[in-house]
Amino acid sequence: MEYEREPETTSATGKFEAALIESDKGKYVLRLYITGMTRRSQIALRNLEKVCAEHLGDRCELEVIDIYQQPNLAKSDQILAIPTLIKKLPLPVKRLIGDLSKEDRIILGLNLEPKPKQKKMKTGDGTEPKNE
Repeated sequence: MEYEREPETTSATGKFEAALIESDKGKYVLRLYITGMTRRSQIALRNLEKVCAEHLGDRCELEVIDIYQQPNLAKSDQILAIPTLIKKLPLPVKRLIGDLSKEDRIILGLNLEPKPKQKKMKTGDGTEPKNE
């Protein structure tokens, strides 16, 4: 009796094959490195969650790693500055380092299409309507 083999995930080749399978599904796998719940970490996390919700919906898997609690992961991913966002999937792997307070920078770094800006409505006389 023959069994169908699943891709091996412990070897480099197996990890690559698994990544290719996962990338075909259009899923984004992100890893955000922060240092505790500092103001800068909170801003980075809030902006990243907003971008994921608006642009990726359920196609986003976000892992948040506090380097104070898991320094071994920071070492294995060679993290030198905080915050750092690593886009593992879809390939190619990308890193965004430093200030993540601007949503446009996150969108660009993840190769997402920016949402079209809404045009301002104008009244018949060419002025913008007033909100009362």
